[in-house]
Amino acid sequence: MDALERVVKPKTKRAKRFLEKREPKLNENVKNAMLIKGGNANLTVTQVLRDVHALKKPYGVLYKKKNITRPFEDQTSLEFFSKKSDCSLFMFGSHNKKRPNNLVIGRMYDYHVLDMIELGIEKFVSLKDIKNSKCPEGTKPMLIFAGDDFDVTEDYRRLKSLLIDFFRGPTVSNIRLAGLEYVLHFTALNGKIYFRSYKLLLKKSGCRTPRIELEEMGPSLDLVLRRTHLASDDLYKLSMKMPKALKPKKKKNISHDTFGTTYGRIHMQKQDLSKLQTRKMKGLKKRPAERITEDQEKKSKKIKKN
Repeated sequence: MDALERVVKPKTKRAKRFLEKREPKLNENVKNAMLIKGGNANLTVTQVLRDVHALKKPYGVLYKKKNITRPFEDQTSLEFFSKKSDCSLFMFGSHNKKRPNNLVIGRMYDYHVLDMIELGIEKFVSLKDIKNSKCPEGTKPMLIFAGDDFDVTEDYRRLKSLLIDFFRGPTVSNIRLAGLEYVLHFTALNGKIYFRSYKLLLKKSGCRTPRIELEEMGPSLDLVLRRTHLASDDLYKLSMKMPKALKPKKKKNISHDTFGTTYGRIHMQKQDLSKLQTRKMKGLKKRPAERITEDQEKKSKKIKKN
C-alpha cells in the first residue's frame, strides 16, 4: 500500500491539526496550485512557471527540480504530488522538438486528474521585461474573457472554466474599490489565446466615480490550444455537486416573478360573516319579527338532525 493512502493516526497535537485541515469540509479551503518543470524544460518555460507562481502567491507551490513525467501518458506522478502538497490545480511545463514551449494546465478531483489542457507558447514577455510597478502578493485579480469561442466551442468553454478555477483566488463577501488592483485578460481570436495582465490605475475624474486606466504589468503570453483530456459529463457533473447542507432551503407558498417581486400565499379558514362584529347602532339591530323567524329556523334544523 502507498504511504500516502494508508490510514495514519496522529501521535502529536500538531499532526492532528495538520490532518484535520486536509479532511473534507462543507466550505473547502482556497485551491492551491503546483507548478512543475518537466525533465527537458527550457528557460522560457521555466520563466513562465515562475511568473505564474508570482501571480498565484501565496496559493502556489513551485517545484524547482526537474521531473521526468508525461501527463497525457502517465498521471500517477501528478496525483502523488497532488496528495503530497494538497494541491487541486497544476501547471506542467516542458519543451521538446515535437511540442516546443509546452504548458499543461489541469485540475484534480479527489486527487485524480479531472481536466487537462495542453497549450503551446508562441510569444512570451516576462514580468521582469515590463518595467512597471507590480501588485502586492495575494491580490485577488479580476478576470475578463473576450471572444465567442469561450461560449461556443466545448474545448474553449472548459478552458475558460479551468482558467477561472486557476486564477480566481479566495472567495470574498465584500469588495473594496481600492482592492481592485489588477486584471487578467484572456482573448480567443483566430485559434489563439492571448493572455495579458494589467495593473488598474484609479485617477481623478472630477466626480465621485474615478477614471480607470490600464497599465500593462506582465506576464504576456500568446498561446495555442494543442491537446485536451476532458472528464466525462457524468464525472464533471459529480465534481460540481453541492452538499445538501449548503443548498438553500425552499420556503413554501412563496414565489417570484420575472421582475424579482416576491409573492406569498396565505391560507385562512372560512370566515362566518354572521358573527362579524359591526358598529352598534339602532338601524342595524334586528327586529322582533326577524328574531322569531331565526329561532324557528334553528329549531327546524335541530328536528331534522334528530
